Parts: sequence; C-alpha cells; structure tokens
Amino acid sequence: MAGPLRLRRSNERWSEKRVRTDLLTPLQNTFGATMNGPWFAPPEGWAARRLEMDNGDLALFCWNGQRAYWVGNTETPETLWRTEKYTFDEVPDEISEWVQRELFAQLEVEDPWLTEYETLAHFFLPVFLSKDGRVSTRTFFRDHAGGFPDADRADGLAFYDDFLATGELDDYRYTMASKLGTSEGFDLSRMRATMGEFNVAKLLVDAGNDIRPEVELNSGHSVDFRVEDTLVEVTRPRPPSRRQVNTGIAAVKASGDAKTRDQLAAHPGAVLVVDCSSFPDDDWRRVYGEQPDVGYSPTIVFRARPDGSMEGYAYGSVPFPLPF
Repeated sequence: MAGPLRLRRSNERWSEKRVRTDLLTPLQNTFGATMNGPWFAPPEGWAARRLEMDNGDLALFCWNGQRAYWVGNTETPETLWRTEKYTFDEVPDEISEWVQRELFAQLEVEDPWLTEYETLAHFFLPVFLSKDGRVSTRTFFRDHAGGFPDADRADGLAFYDDFLATGELDDYRYTMASKLGTSEGFDLSRMRATMGEFNVAKLLVDAGNDIRPEVELNSGHSVDFRVEDTLVEVTRPRPPSRRQVNTGIAAVKASGDAKTRDQLAAHPGAVLVVDCSSFPDDDWRRVYGEQPDVGYSPTIVFRARPDGSMEGYAYGSVPFPLPF
C-alpha cells in the first residue's frame, strides 16, 4: 500500500525536456496523461507542472535547476524510485505551501462538501489525496459522519473540524491522519476505531491535559498517548449489533479484556480508555447506568456526541483530570 501522500526530492538537474521524457512519457504509456501548468504560481525561482492521468490520478512536479520535488497519488516513474520521501513539514515551507494549495484546490473541485470544513480537510490532506486512501477516507466522512452513529454528516464533520482547529494535534498530523487512510479497501470498523483516538485526544485536552500521541515503548508495543508520565491506551468497541456479544455492557467488557491481554499486560499502571461513541443512545444509557467494571483499573469509559458533549465514568484512580 502506498500510505499517506509524501514528497520525493530529487537532487539532479531537471528541465522541461527531461520532465516530458522521464515523467510524462512513462505515465502516458501506462495511464494516458497530460501535462499542464500549475493552478497556482510556484515559489519564485521554481518551475512547476501538473501531470493529470486519464484515471483521475494526479502528480505535481517542481524544479529550480538544482533540485526538484515530486508528489502524486499515481505510479512513481522509475527515474524517481531511489529518491527519499518527506512529509509536508520536512520540505521548505514555500514548497509545502504551494503543494498543499494545489492539492486542497483539487479536493475542492472533486468534493467541495469536504473542503467546507477547512481545518479537517487540511489535516487529512495526506490521505484525502493519497493513492490508497482517497476513496475510502472521503467515503467515511461523507457517508458515516466521521464514525458517529445516527448523526448528520455536517454535525460529525464540524465536531472534528472544531477540535482540530485548536491546533493540539498539528505536530502529530502525519501520525494521526495516516492511521485513517492506509487500509486496503474500506474498513468501517477500523476507521471508527481510528477516530476513537481523536475522541480521546479531545477528552484529554478538554480537561487541560498535555498529550503526546503514539508512544513507542521498549517493550515493542506502541501506546496511543502519554499524559505526563502516564500511558493511555484506547479501545473502541463496535456497536453491539455488529459483534457476537449483543449488549453494550458485554461489548465494553469484551473490548477491555482484549486490551488487558496485550498492551496493558506489559505496562501495568497505564490507563485504559473505552470510547463508546459508536454506541446508539439506548446501548450507551445501559452502560452509563450500570457503569460496569471491565476487569482492569484504572479505566475510563465515555461517549462523545457531535455537539461536543462528553459523558462517562472512571473506574479506579485516574491520575489526570477529566471533563466529567
């Protein structure tokens, strides 16, 4: 799988003639392709071209005589295979800004409903325009309200747009966005689980906590967050009707048990957070009313709603503040 969109840097000399020979020609032979000027002016001193394939793929290329940058959701021409890949934050600002402006405009043409939520669209741009995630990620937000059940799409997208606008996850953009868009095909359960991490990030930030996502540990495990010295692992049960257990309470307990036998067993003292945001109202009311023990302490069980509200409970001693 191609993964999130990243730029390739070439340190060789490029010219218009070489772009046509080494980039356009192989793409024409494989997909059918045309080469056009950019929609927006590239940085001063740089030349740029858009390579548009008959199948809807897109690539951008810019060069200044000393180096060049390529980004695209299509097959990479052989002449660039050995080049290194860089995120938007790892290339010069002027290049990053031009590339993202072009890509955002492309997204606006293809799915204008999505770019109405500008912060969300920018944050997930590396997957909304990626080779393997552009269809599945847009479908997820369009048809499934970002993972909220029985919710209006506008409300679901506004929830995440508002949270991302705080900038709390800006430094972890590729880490967080990439989780949504690197599945082969459309996987609703996995995408909902990914957005559970965004829900937990909002839960923690709303309570005034500083967070660090995706913490690699010496044990070989990766834990979803660190809050000061405390590790936080997230699980998001599927709605009860979609799994063998048929009640919300059983789903919460089963989900907690699965985590206890894996990451949490190797890291006692970590906090388990169970995100029930996929649960319909009736299932959540039963869970919240009974507040079941999931067999691990400390645990937080909560549900987020598209209006920004959070409701939940804690079992055991959680060493950081919560918004409820």
